[in-house]
Amino acid sequence: MTASEGAEDQTHDTPEEEASARKPISRKAKLILGIVALVALIAGGWWFLRYQSIGKYLQDTNDAQIAADMVTVAPRIGGYVGEVFVAENEDVRAGQPLVRIDPRTARAQAAQAEAQIAVAAAQADAARAQVREQYAVVAQARAQLAAARAKAAFDAGEVARYRPLAASGAESRQQLAQLEATAEQSADNVRAQEAALAMQQRRVATLQEQVGQGRAQGEAARAQLAAANVDVGATLLRAASAGRIGNKTVTVGQFVQAGTRLMSIVPLDKLYVRANFKETQLALMRPGQPATIKVDALDGVELAGRVESQAPGTGAQFSILPPQNATGNFTKITQRVPVRISIQATPAARRLLVPGMSVTVTVNTKSARDDLARIRAQQEAVRESQRAR
Repeated sequence: MTASEGAEDQTHDTPEEEASARKPISRKAKLILGIVALVALIAGGWWFLRYQSIGKYLQDTNDAQIAADMVTVAPRIGGYVGEVFVAENEDVRAGQPLVRIDPRTARAQAAQAEAQIAVAAAQADAARAQVREQYAVVAQARAQLAAARAKAAFDAGEVARYRPLAASGAESRQQLAQLEATAEQSADNVRAQEAALAMQQRRVATLQEQVGQGRAQGEAARAQLAAANVDVGATLLRAASAGRIGNKTVTVGQFVQAGTRLMSIVPLDKLYVRANFKETQLALMRPGQPATIKVDALDGVELAGRVESQAPGTGAQFSILPPQNATGNFTKITQRVPVRISIQATPAARRLLVPGMSVTVTVNTKSARDDLARIRAQQEAVRESQRAR
């Protein structure tokens, strides 16, 4: 045997030795694979059970933002801005003064209305004085009418007394004619006094109408004064609610029109989440269900929430130009419905939230898991009743 053959015998093992060396490795691999398979089976079973019990009831969306019912500050009247009491991003309380508009024009209108009230009151007083005077004139007219009637009755009596005497020749017919003429004049005077009395009585009614007109003018002037006082009060703009000033565009000396946006008040203590869920996610979503809120700006922080309400229509229906699908070509698109979710956070976390932040919302709809089955049963009963007819 050569030296090289001896070296080969030392380096190459027999088949039995190689088989015995591979057996332990094969068993270890099988054990590892078995453990991995068992763990995978347990994990899969746990996932399936969790999905069936909880997972399939969790509806989430990242189409959600923090929102707030912001108050737009705008004046009721136009004018030049005299004072601005707040700064950008300043916290304000309800009722705090924000802006003052130059009140001189509104005060002048109020003074003019007060002058009109005084004029109307003076006119009414003058008309009342004339009414009192007219009552005296009416009394005088009645007295004159009574005197005229008495004289007419006397003259008529004289004519009646002289007529038989004139017929018998005891008195001249000339005297009777004079008495008849006098009686006729007295009768005409009675009719004239009656007409004068009626005219004076109608003038009382006219003067009373003037009193009512003056009173009405006074009421109109008081209404104008009230409106002017409202305008005077509107020159000072106050905060309608507590919050933080944002989007401030007003400066001293600026001329503003009525309804011009000057600033906004953001109520940071009344924030909520507006989440736009797909219409296929809303079957089991109900007000009062718990929600989990993950804010992108707060990495790893989860906030609690609760479903408050759902919008009465999809977001597309409330757009400026709602879609009109009554056309020849139609592509079905899953719509989204805004859902309002309250935020249950600590003051420390709430201070870090501002409207417009992006969030991810997950709602647990398990509390309504039996609703669909109940609805199906009710609809089936309706169909059965229709088929039975």
